Parts: sequence; structure tokens; C-alpha cells
Amino acid sequence: PRPNILELEGTSKQKRLEVDQPILTNEDLERIRGIGAVKDNDFSSITIDITYPADKGEAGMGPALDGVCAEAEEFVRAKEYNIIILSDRRAGPDRIAIPSLLATSAVHHHLIKQGLRTSVGLVIETGEAHEIHQFCTLAGYGAEAINPYLAFDTLAVMAPELGTDLTAEDVKKKYIKAIGKALLKVTAKMGISTYQSYCGAQI
Repeated sequence: PRPNILELEGTSKQKRLEVDQPILTNEDLERIRGIGAVKDNDFSSITIDITYPADKGEAGMGPALDGVCAEAEEFVRAKEYNIIILSDRRAGPDRIAIPSLLATSAVHHHLIKQGLRTSVGLVIETGEAHEIHQFCTLAGYGAEAINPYLAFDTLAVMAPELGTDLTAEDVKKKYIKAIGKALLKVTAKMGISTYQSYCGAQI
């Protein structure tokens, strides 16, 4: 969540969860998913599924997207959760994933319209993002952190084929570092110096 730092009472006293960079490993994401179980903690997260039954076809996407937005609003209004994880992990033969950028931007704008966006952080768990443009657009439409789980799974499988002594963990670290440098390059070209300023700016 983004507290109003100029307010003398109320939200200015709320804490924020800080990460070094916006690309989360699977382990990092699981820590955030289970953060509400930690004692004396100001954070609590909830996962919203952004997939829908395949038998509904293309006509099912609109209602599914509306359902995701309504669910996000309900969780924020209840004031039980301040981190929302949008996840397409359930995608498969029987379930279609709403495109992660569409789901992120829809929830972001819906919460803005309801005056609730600053009360919650958005984390995206998606198999779709793997190249820099996809990470940048997700950030531009409100993703505070992104877990590209399929990219990590692919890198783990590819690691032995790279012909080096790199382990799967080494490859993952290099991938995160490369994405981080590319994000900095893109934001610098926009004249923006921080990810926080770029996040949700729709540039």
C-alpha cells in the first residue's frame, strides 16, 4: 500500500513492504503469499485467480475480468488484505488465462475509480512475462512486483544445456539482474529515475 506521507495522522504511519527490485523469485512470492501468518505483522496478502473455464470461450473473458475487479474491490474494502496477488497459475487445458496486462490494468483502474488503489499493493504471478517490454508494460499499469514463474522454470531446464558451470540458481540470478538493468535503461529513457514513479504511470 502507498500511505500519504504528508498526512500527520492515519495512513502516514502505515508501513510499506520494500523489495530491492521488482522481479520476484518463486520463493520470494511464497514469502509474500504467507506474510499474513507472521506474528505482529502489518501485511496480509490474498491471491486472486485470473483464469476462467475454457468452455466459456472468448465470451467468458469479459465477465471473468469483471469478477476479478469486483473480488479485488471486496478484499480491499474489507480491510483484511493490503497485498493482492493476481495469478494465472491455474491456466491449463481446462482454464484460460486472462492476459496478465489486461488483468493488471483493469484491477488498477477499477481500484482508482473506487478510491482504493493506494490501500493495496499489486503483485503479478504470471507465466506470460519473459521479456523486458512485458515487464515494463506490467509496471506501467500498476504492478509493484512481478513473478515470471514460467521463465524461471524454463531457465532451470535450460541450465544444463548452456554448456557452462552455471547452476539453475546462477542462471536465475543472472536473468533477474539482466531484467533489472533493462528496466533501468527503459525508465532512464523516459526521464524517470525510480521504478516507483514509473509504476502505474502508463508510459
